[in-house]
Amino acid sequence: MINEKRYVRELAQSKQRTIPLAFVVTLIFILLLMRLLYLQIIKVDDYRARSENNRLRFLPVAASRGALMDRNGTVLVNNRPSFSLTIIPQEVKDVELMIDRLSVLLKLDRSDITERWKKAKGRARYYPVVIAVNLSRDQVEIVEENKLSLPGVEISIKPVREYAFQTSAAHLLGYIGEISDKELEDKAYSNYNLADYVGKNGIEKAWESELHGNDGGRQLEVDSRGRVLRVLAETTPTVGNSIVLTIDSRLQRIAEQAFGEKAGSAVVMDVTNGEVLAFVSSPTFDPSLFAGRIPTDIWNKYLDDKRHPLENKALTGQYPPGSTFKIVTALAGLEAGIINENTTIVDPGYYELGNRRFRDWKPGGHGVVNLKKSLKESCDTYYYQLGEKLGVDRIAQMANQFHLGKEMGIGLQHEKKGLIPTSEWKMKRFGQKWFIGETLPVAIGQGYVLTTPVQLASMVATVANEGTIYRPRLVKKIVDPDGKLIKELSPEILGTTNISHASFKKVKQGMYAVVNEPGGTGANARLWDVKVAGKTGTSQVVKLGEDRKRAVAYQHKDHGLFVAFAPFDKPEIAVAVVVEHGGGGGAVAAPIAGRIIRTYFDLKKPALIKDKEKKTVEDDEEDTEAESKADETKKRSSSQQGDE
Repeated sequence: MINEKRYVRELAQSKQRTIPLAFVVTLIFILLLMRLLYLQIIKVDDYRARSENNRLRFLPVAASRGALMDRNGTVLVNNRPSFSLTIIPQEVKDVELMIDRLSVLLKLDRSDITERWKKAKGRARYYPVVIAVNLSRDQVEIVEENKLSLPGVEISIKPVREYAFQTSAAHLLGYIGEISDKELEDKAYSNYNLADYVGKNGIEKAWESELHGNDGGRQLEVDSRGRVLRVLAETTPTVGNSIVLTIDSRLQRIAEQAFGEKAGSAVVMDVTNGEVLAFVSSPTFDPSLFAGRIPTDIWNKYLDDKRHPLENKALTGQYPPGSTFKIVTALAGLEAGIINENTTIVDPGYYELGNRRFRDWKPGGHGVVNLKKSLKESCDTYYYQLGEKLGVDRIAQMANQFHLGKEMGIGLQHEKKGLIPTSEWKMKRFGQKWFIGETLPVAIGQGYVLTTPVQLASMVATVANEGTIYRPRLVKKIVDPDGKLIKELSPEILGTTNISHASFKKVKQGMYAVVNEPGGTGANARLWDVKVAGKTGTSQVVKLGEDRKRAVAYQHKDHGLFVAFAPFDKPEIAVAVVVEHGGGGGAVAAPIAGRIIRTYFDLKKPALIKDKEKKTVEDDEEDTEAESKADETKKRSSSQQGDE
């Protein structure tokens, strides 16, 4: 009986001890179950991704950009391989140590590496991060030699631009650079990645969508040491399309050479369709430098150059057109019936309006002047009087017919529209009425008037073809990597003028006299076998008073301008030249235009004729040299006889 009671008591005590234990076991089981639920259901995607990251590696393969070619198929811009340094995050245990090693070994900027690493935060850990571009051969060799101490560090090859003629047409072609944070946020770059190269300026930027192509890549399975086990997926990169430009690279280079060390711009257009044959901004720059970090000394050299080599002067340079604008004023006077070819004035060298005296560029004046002579000798006084009779608004109406004061829509970034003032414009801009004394400078292309070289080329092309305004065009066609035509661009007419043939004829005769008749200000553009018609211009930068010949600072010197078309009888090309701070247009701009026109027609000649002419020139040079030697001998002989 006693034993039974003891058993019952011990059993009760045992149950009391078991209940807490059972509770603990149950609680642990529940916790394990919840953890399992969390891992297997709630976080399954996250851990699956982590598992994949531990064994996968993605190697992107950058697509090559399409080429840029001139109208004859000459390749201007193509691609060359460039070495980039990448790090695969999942294989780096100590980031700071790795950055220290790389900055010391490769002599890289530590802050730059750190910044690139931070930008890649949040991306898949198996996706490589580009931390340096354009590595030298020596740097690549250092990485390979230290491979064991640089886990996760790889060398990748990316195509960068190679310029066949180095700095030629740099402002037109543009350059590429690494994509910026702002660009990555833009929907237009939604398919781009960090460290991708994109067009930053010129044709490279304007036609980015055609040139870029589509990147490819390989997804690899690797072991714990990073060795490739197998290729899981592979995408072949697609090369971008190529752009065929309207320019002739031969004419472009000669036009650039014609400027020498001078600053300025030249635009050459086909008057029958608006194609731009040369697009010069001088001085130029090296576009290949912009694919990486530009050396500080070179960057400072560009910034300190008073000629502003980084500015696209053909498109963004806004200059008073000077006397080239007299073409517009003359047409306005003819169309309004205020003047005709026989209207004359007597020019004493100035024109008085109220108590102000507006001086002509020629002291003493030009004497009796009619329309033709006013253009040939660029008589300011003639246009002061005509401007007063026309008024600023009628001059502006004529300028607007040529699309001056508006963007031409050439297709490049940052195009300026210039300025054609009106009485309404002044009231809106300054809250003041227009005074007649302000019209006189406008009539000769000074005052508030501003134009770009592209606009001036379009203006003279419209005069040459007598009224059709073509949109200046830089791209001729788009072809795929195999050369198959994708799209051919057609001429686009912006509008037509309402100017009569008779008015155009009279002004064109005056422009012909500028170059070809005695006393013409554009004689330096004259060619023996091609009839050139043109107009000189000198635009005042600052008012220097009567004594304009005294020495002044470079930035205060006048701009020299010249516009022309040729041949006179059946025009083919129009040329506009602006020489910044160069002085008179007839002295500095006309010779450049003459050389450009000479080159254009020389390039049209068959090779056989060119070879024959070359031989003739060589023979003439030999004959001339022989004659010179004979003359020199004769002179020495005569001198000796005289001494005797």
